Amino acid sequence: MDLGLRDAVCLVTGSTGGIGFETVQLLASEGAHVASSGRSAAGPGELHIRVDLSQRGGPERAVREAEERFGRLDVLVNNVGGTDIRKLEDLTDADWQTSFELNLMSAIRATQAAVPGMRARGAGTIVNVSSTSAKRPSGSMPDYSVMKAGLLSFSRLVADLYAKDGIRCNAVTPGPTATQAWLADGGLADQQGERDEVLAKVGAGRPLGRLAQPGEIAAVIVFLCSPQASYVTGAAWSADGGTVPIIV
Repeated sequence: MDLGLRDAVCLVTGSTGGIGFETVQLLASEGAHVASSGRSAAGPGELHIRVDLSQRGGPERAVREAEERFGRLDVLVNNVGGTDIRKLEDLTDADWQTSFELNLMSAIRATQAAVPGMRARGAGTIVNVSSTSAKRPSGSMPDYSVMKAGLLSFSRLVADLYAKDGIRCNAVTPGPTATQAWLADGGLADQQGERDEVLAKVGAGRPLGRLAQPGEIAAVIVFLCSPQASYVTGAAWSADGGTVPIIV
């Protein structure tokens, strides 16, 4: 299917690996011009912006450099984020602040930077990558759960505020995904026990019986970025293998 993204200008934050990397690749395969961004020196985008997105000014610079290179920004995917396994009682104020800056403020800052240009053109699309833990908080990822829940609220706010300006904003809520966040040495699986056993248990906890592949989440993100989703805004799309049930 042609998603109608040819020559669209897109920025994907946190896109040097995992879901973000696959999102860049899929957008590019649809003919879009894509800027990747993150702390690594190289990335998959036609333009790569090396930046710490958790720092004030970082997301704004990423948006500015994408606009300067391509002349506009049509699509913003706020993907950057991360966490460790921690107990609520062990979290310090500094831990909460670090999570706030990375998992929530990065998206807020990038969105605030991107909206003026989108409003001026009367069109734009924003997709925020949240988490199933935003809908059902994880006791082992308390700060992450709270920030990702905040991101869902922010997504709905942006959708409501700027629909009249032709801007759509949606969120995607992935479940555990087979990225380096889970699979790497010292990653989320290692932090909870023997890696293979943890991964098997986490996968078995999904109705589909496995972790997601990054490309499966990217496919949902890219659909929401596209004109094929032109009547979708203010939504939180679950891509979690059936983990969090629909609440009626």
